[in-house]
Amino acid sequence: MSEEVLKIENLHVYYGSIHALKGISLKVEKGQIVTLIGANGAGKTTTLQAITNLVRKREGRVFLNGKDITHMPTHGIVNNGVALVPEGRRIFPNLTVYENLMMGAYARTDQDGLKSDLEWVLTLFPRLRERLKQLGGTLSGGEQQMLAVARGLMSKPKLLMLDEPSLGLAPLLVKEVFEIIQKIRQEGVTILLVEQNAFAALKIADYGYVLETGRIVLEDAGSSLLGNDNVRKAYLGIATE
Repeated sequence: MSEEVLKIENLHVYYGSIHALKGISLKVEKGQIVTLIGANGAGKTTTLQAITNLVRKREGRVFLNGKDITHMPTHGIVNNGVALVPEGRRIFPNLTVYENLMMGAYARTDQDGLKSDLEWVLTLFPRLRERLKQLGGTLSGGEQQMLAVARGLMSKPKLLMLDEPSLGLAPLLVKEVFEIIQKIRQEGVTILLVEQNAFAALKIADYGYVLETGRIVLEDAGSSLLGNDNVRKAYLGIATE
């Protein structure tokens, strides 16, 4: 039987009088990559921020491994195994690569586990190993994105949420980032991926949700959405007969 890592029920979020999320429900099962696609302003980032209580919910509930985390403070949600890699990377530019990685692990007390996880992320991202003493702000855009993902992994998350990991990256780097996301999943980490590059996201996703102006208008297996005429026309720029 499949196990739900994340379950969202009827989520409503307002920014003042703007109704940003209009009753969203979705779930992410253990070991899956689930993607949320949609145009700019559809509510993708707001969904991730509502899960982690970075924005307030007017209505709805959020469950993590069956536990109600709707009103849990953000640090408590992190301690329960959720890591958010935010849009725009948000690394600490004046800290070294090593210090950035350790910031991801600040709540952990298991020193042995910490060492093996550091080794794991440096194996996933060999370029970071070469730059451990370098300041985060001196890295290239692609390297900063890798550092942001690696920092998220250092908290040993049960659920890794990625917000636009391919944004602003050259096509070759985009390919590399998506290959790494698949590797992370193979290591047993469950992933919720928010991504404007719908084609790349759906290619690797087990399941996908299409968000339009705060509502989920379509959901299906990633491969089915990839072949859906409406999705192809609206998000993949592919003309359909």
